[in-house]
Amino acid sequence: MKAAIYARYSSDKQSETSLDDQISTCQSRALREGWQVLATHSDTAISGSIKVAARPGGKALLADMMAGRFDVLLLESLDRLSRDQVEQESIVRRLEHRNIRIICVADGYDSQHQGRKVMRGVRGLINELYLDDLRHKTQRGLHGQVDRGYIAGGKSYGYDIERDDQGSKFVINELQAHWVRWIFEQVAKGRAYRHIVYDLNDKGVPSPRGSSWAVSAIYGSPVKGSGIINNQLYVGRYIWNRSQWIKDPDTGKRQRIERPRHEWREADLPELRIIDDVLWQRVRSRIDFGRNAEGRKAEQRPVSALLSGVLRCPHCAGPLTSFGSTRYGCSRSHDRGKTVCPGFTIGRIRTEKRMLAAVREELLSDDAAAAFEILVSERLKSARAAGQAQALKARHVEIQEEIGRLVDAIARMGMSAPIEQRIRQSERELATVSAEMARAEAADKPMMDVRKTFKGLLMDLGTALQSSPMEARAAVGEILGTVSIELKGREVWAQIATGPALQIAVGANGCNDGCGGRI
Repeated sequence: MKAAIYARYSSDKQSETSLDDQISTCQSRALREGWQVLATHSDTAISGSIKVAARPGGKALLADMMAGRFDVLLLESLDRLSRDQVEQESIVRRLEHRNIRIICVADGYDSQHQGRKVMRGVRGLINELYLDDLRHKTQRGLHGQVDRGYIAGGKSYGYDIERDDQGSKFVINELQAHWVRWIFEQVAKGRAYRHIVYDLNDKGVPSPRGSSWAVSAIYGSPVKGSGIINNQLYVGRYIWNRSQWIKDPDTGKRQRIERPRHEWREADLPELRIIDDVLWQRVRSRIDFGRNAEGRKAEQRPVSALLSGVLRCPHCAGPLTSFGSTRYGCSRSHDRGKTVCPGFTIGRIRTEKRMLAAVREELLSDDAAAAFEILVSERLKSARAAGQAQALKARHVEIQEEIGRLVDAIARMGMSAPIEQRIRQSERELATVSAEMARAEAADKPMMDVRKTFKGLLMDLGTALQSSPMEARAAVGEILGTVSIELKGREVWAQIATGPALQIAVGANGCNDGCGGRI
């Protein structure tokens, strides 16, 4: 029998001897059973709530599992594999599906025992409750630290952290505090945030993260309280527990969410004041102008530039975003100044025309047309099977009747904002249902010339993409990937990762041999 060992400890405060002890215990069991240990995998200072596939050692373990390199997996206990009940069950089932025996030398789990599912369920529940209890106790301890005058969060720009036997406290860093005051003064004067950033980068002032400054570091989010000019610690008000990090069960990534106002912990720490009340209020007046009661500005129109974020600056490899309606430009240079990147812009119309030509050429192939034909055929069959036409007609009548009732209400009571909003919503839905009815009716007609239609759409690709700009951006980004821009004298070249270099703009000398074409 061939065996593999997996060990893990979760905190950087633990000693690596914990791994050695786990591995040694598993090796002793393998020796008694006469099993050959072919692989030993481990993860250090990684929480058991992290997915196994997201850990270096866990990923190697799963690779060996898929390759069929071992017959037995030895663990100290199931919580070494995962403390998340769902994740633990998923990994165990994958192992058992491949007839791999799982043995936990400390808690007695053996996947060949008849009561393994009950034991696994109980163990998984205990492990998950342990995490909940640990989270609660950690939170309780941090609350206590705040009540005793210590800090519970991370470092804040303008302060150093001093530690004693009881905890950590902020101490003003006078050099950084000078730049905090300077930033507030510049904002109060009405200077553009990016111009302030340019000056800081020109002066070589280290940012909070030690790199170059960006507008987000200064402005942040007034709603979330992030960013230098929203930090109330500068007026001696310490706020903790304002937000928390929640893991998305689908992606495994952590997301920051706001806690309810009543869960915040606040403390007055006048000794940490850097900004006086007058300057603070001047800055707040500028920030809060045009915001609603929740501190949010009116929604802005989403960016719809087709290649925004797809193209990369030839100088710093930063993303090019739309600069008005006519050009793309380097966002890093715009946000951080010429010190970080000298800047680069290019015309939108010519660039989009050349890039769409590349997309069209890629899609004008027999394979792409065949795939489109299959997709349309499946969509039409699905429409027939679902009996959409009848349901859509019924909904079409309902919406028309609803709009009629709303019009009657206007006649009786007059126009109001809620009624107007509801009419617009009903009209949008009516247009959508009408379009779906047309598609459903087409499903009952003879098959059209799909390939001819497909090529017709490609010939008019620009107009087709304009009908749904947000979806178009996603589709074009998926086709092109990241497009690197390269300067060759007076020529501008775009290197598409999935294909050959494409010349998207040329100088007065025209196109050299082998280029993608002149604009």
